[in-house]
Amino acid sequence: MVFKSKLQIVSLVAAVALAACGGGDDDNAGEGGNQPLPEQPAASRPLVIGHRGASGYLPEHTLEAYARAIEMGADYIEPDLVSTRDGRLIARHEPNITATTDVASRPEFADRKRKRVVDGVEEEGYFASDFTLDEIRTLRAKQPMADRDQRYNGQFQIPTFEEVLKLAQDKGRETGRTIGVYPETKHPTYHQALGLPLEDKLLKALTDAGWNRADAPVFIQSFEQANLKALRQKTQVKLVQLVDANDQNPDTGEMDLTAPYDRPYDWTAAGRKGPADTYAYLLTERGLDEVKTYADGIGPWKRYLVKVRAKLDENGQRIDVNGDGVVNEADFEAVPDDSIVKAAHARGLVVHAYTFRNEAKRLAGSYGNDPGQEYRQFFSLGLDGVFSDFPDTAVRARDAFVASRP
Repeated sequence: MVFKSKLQIVSLVAAVALAACGGGDDDNAGEGGNQPLPEQPAASRPLVIGHRGASGYLPEHTLEAYARAIEMGADYIEPDLVSTRDGRLIARHEPNITATTDVASRPEFADRKRKRVVDGVEEEGYFASDFTLDEIRTLRAKQPMADRDQRYNGQFQIPTFEEVLKLAQDKGRETGRTIGVYPETKHPTYHQALGLPLEDKLLKALTDAGWNRADAPVFIQSFEQANLKALRQKTQVKLVQLVDANDQNPDTGEMDLTAPYDRPYDWTAAGRKGPADTYAYLLTERGLDEVKTYADGIGPWKRYLVKVRAKLDENGQRIDVNGDGVVNEADFEAVPDDSIVKAAHARGLVVHAYTFRNEAKRLAGSYGNDPGQEYRQFFSLGLDGVFSDFPDTAVRARDAFVASRP
């Protein structure tokens, strides 16, 4: 998943074609082969997905953060996957690992700092594809959000996808409940252009774990479309089309579809750049029909389902409703709309929305600083699952919601 603070676009990459995925779909391989699926996603019992683990408490995408999410009751844990130079899949939010590791403080890697173009945006930093797995193992994770607990910085390693799978299966046996995994292929077009495609290795890891099958507790998600279509030809694992946006205008309620968060980047690379070729299209009746041909669900940014609206003064300026000197989401009203969820369900698609966070400044004012109210509103729309940085809060809210239903 993505943060909603965006980089400026300074250059575009050349279009590249995304090669078809490989990998087997051995139904019985690996020790995880006989583990049952968690209770099926349904509006009556929405799934709680530990977004990058329990990333509200510990540095994201670490075994410790995933384990904490499981302890808090998460049904699934979510590893974002990027590739190392030697083709190993590791759990990081972005190919640029500067913000989430201590690499910038390591003098032995000072010469690795460089500029790369990722989805049309030039970034400077340290990129996973310039490091071997052995080198990555010497790094330690850190909390990228400055307003969150920094005490655990420098303590935890960066795991491989295989290690995340093993953790889920080990914890499943330990707790007596199946823990699912929800990997995201990060920037597939970018990785394909580097000669480091993600999909074959992802499927092999699932096969080795016994989870490359239709009833496995696995969802594979992507913000791009071509790699999901290719994966559909190679695996029966459930697939989810993520739906992004740059922002949502609280004055008008309109979605801000500014590049590169305007459309799947494989569309941009392939020249599909018409005015209607946006992420928003994927949530229309026609777009959902298209998604249904290759995916089992959608993962929209939550603002597509519940928009926020600012209160404006007579001059059209936003009002600081809570009087804290800053106008942000805490001053906005939440306006729900269940039409997308209903349209998706009519096509047999599940809906898992992102990202839910506890901090007051990240909650609409309608919720009165209570994240539980936000969850209840979304669950009332019929949502099938939520990606949460705070799985304990999500689990409590989900259980209370389920208990309150007749």
